[in-house]
This record gives sequence, structure tokens and C-alpha cells, in this order.
Amino acid sequence: MKPPPFGYHDPRTVPEVTGLLASLENSKLLAGGQSLMPMLNMRLVLPDHLIDLGRVEGLAYIRETTGEGKSDGDGESAIDIGAMTRQSDIEFSALVRERCPLMHEAILEVGHRQTRNRGTLGGSLCHLDPAAELVAVAAALDATVTVTAAAGGRAIAMADFPLAYMTPAIEPGELVTSVRFPLWAKGHGYAFVEFARRHGDFAIVSAAALLEQDAGGRISRVALALGGVAPAPLRLREVERALLGEVVSAALLREACEVCRNIEAMEDVHAPSAYRRQLATVMARRALEKAQARLAGAAK
Repeated sequence: MKPPPFGYHDPRTVPEVTGLLASLENSKLLAGGQSLMPMLNMRLVLPDHLIDLGRVEGLAYIRETTGEGKSDGDGESAIDIGAMTRQSDIEFSALVRERCPLMHEAILEVGHRQTRNRGTLGGSLCHLDPAAELVAVAAALDATVTVTAAAGGRAIAMADFPLAYMTPAIEPGELVTSVRFPLWAKGHGYAFVEFARRHGDFAIVSAAALLEQDAGGRISRVALALGGVAPAPLRLREVERALLGEVVSAALLREACEVCRNIEAMEDVHAPSAYRRQLATVMARRALEKAQARLAGAAK
């Protein structure tokens, strides 16, 4: 099919974009186009105006920032990524690989090389498919999304970013300009695992895990997020609380992840809810086991 007719706009600055958003009714922002273009061609969206972000200055970058009073790379530091940063740039970023290995591992599961060459971080988060890998990573890392409008900008915690299924907390006239990912201490354990019908497909269930331990080998910090299970990425706080302060064992991980069988999981043409609950239980445990193995290896 062919897309519907629309007016095309090619701004070069963020103020130009926010001005267009404020003045044009029924407009859509075009980032990487990996989701929007098929939806246009299938007439699932019918905008009167398309605003292309491809040549807007200052929206594509990856840089580490350090919190006030911090001179090292841990604790308060974060990676800031511009919304129009291509997924392939994240994939090949030495900074991401070294300082945020969870994101590097997850990005390799995003689509295929051709889609990563065009897809953007901001586009993935705004599309907010619950099975999208970068959405789950943002949830696990407690990311903060910065949005900008003509009147100014604001920050949205990733926990508050999803309003409903594929509906982000972005007001009319706003666009996502950057995402901030807090960094964990060097040598932390991490893992991103997923189960999909084929490599490159959206995950039926994915799991992102992060672990830190103290000098006594007890878990001092933990994060665990699931994708593809609920309408938004799901942080497993109950599992995190069960592991905090404990010395990890296979029995402990298996027991802690059993709570996943109580999740109110989605059901669709790809999998019934009972199957997703089973997968959630298994994938959560596998992610934690892999993260713990890396943590133990780093401690040697």
C-alpha cells in the first residue's frame, strides 16, 4: 500500500520542531521511521503533517556525564544519549560497551543491521512497544527521558514514561530530545536475555538484570526488568527485595523468580498468558544467573 498524502517538513533546529508542533494540527514526528513508515503504508496512522527529525542539530550524541562533586566514573555518573542517535551508533560505541554493557548486549538483539542503521533510541522509546529491547533496558537502568516543547523542557522518569500500551507520557507539542542512563559501578554483573520466534523479532519475553555485591559477597544492589510480558516494561521489585543482602545461590534465584508465575501477563496471537508467565520465570532466572556469573568472574 501507499501512504496517505501529508505535508512534509524538514526543520534543522529543536526550536523549529517545537514551533511546528505548536502550529500544525495532526502532525507526526519522523525519527528512524522503522515503525512509522510501515504504519503509514498500511494506513494505520493518517497525519496531515510529517516532521522529519533527521537533520535537526544536536539530537545525535553519546557522552558520559559525571555528577557534581564526583571525579570518578562510578556512582553519580551517567551516559546521556541524544534521541536521534542511531541504534547502530550505540552498538559500536566503545563508551557504551565499556560503561553500560547491558545496553550493548541488548542492542545486538534489536532487529537486524539494516534496521539498526536507521532506527533511533528516541524512536524506540516513543513507539514504546512493550517487547522492545531498549525499552526494557531503560526500565532496568532507571533512565530519565528529557522532553522539550516551545515553553521549555522537563524530565520524565522511565517508571512514569509509559501511560498505557504503546502510549508514552508525552504531551502534544513535546518531543524527546535525550535520555539519561545512570551507570553502575565498574565490574558489576549484567545480562540481557530474550526468547523470540526468530532472531531479530520482538521478544515474546525478555529480561534485563543488574547486580552489585559487597566485600562479603552479598548482593548490595539489584535491578531486574521484564519486557514483552505486560503493556509496559515490568520491574520485578519483589525479586529485587528477595535478593538484596543475600549471597546468591542457584536455589535462591529459582525460588525468588517463582513470583513471576503470578504476573498478569498479556495474551496475543504469539503466546497465551500462561506461556508468558512460564517464560518470564525462566528468563528472569537465566538473566540473574548470567549476571551473577559475570559478577563472580569480575571479583576474581
